[in-house]
Amino acid sequence: MYSNDGFRELDREECLRLLATAPIGRIVHTRQALPAVLPVNFALDGDGAVLLRTSATSELARAVDGAVVAFEADEVDATARAGWSVVVTGHAAVVTDPAERERLSRVGPRSWMPASREAFVRIESELVTGRALAGDRPTYGVRIAS
Repeated sequence: MYSNDGFRELDREECLRLLATAPIGRIVHTRQALPAVLPVNFALDGDGAVLLRTSATSELARAVDGAVVAFEADEVDATARAGWSVVVTGHAAVVTDPAERERLSRVGPRSWMPASREAFVRIESELVTGRALAGDRPTYGVRIAS
């Protein structure tokens, strides 16, 4: 972060606490050597890993299995000019262990579009960063249109 930019860095614990409140996030992965961003619903596991539930035959499951990905979620109040953003970066893997898949089917995210064969994707929270913007900072002469 840049000093005096109006943002406050968040520590790992605060990032994970905020992330747990977001209903939707975005996974960033590589598709044909270019960045691809896909909105997804998700859940956090007890260790801070991000969990996704998707079709076992989906392009997403194939694209991220074994790859380093980023996952981002945020909350913004445009009227109050406040909000936060959290990014988790880490290795993603399709969960293959039967016992773990069974556990995640009980506690993991619910799919918005159930498939006949579902898969769980686990993103390890190797790097967790975040920042928040409080709405009460001065505008320094910037005029806001209303």
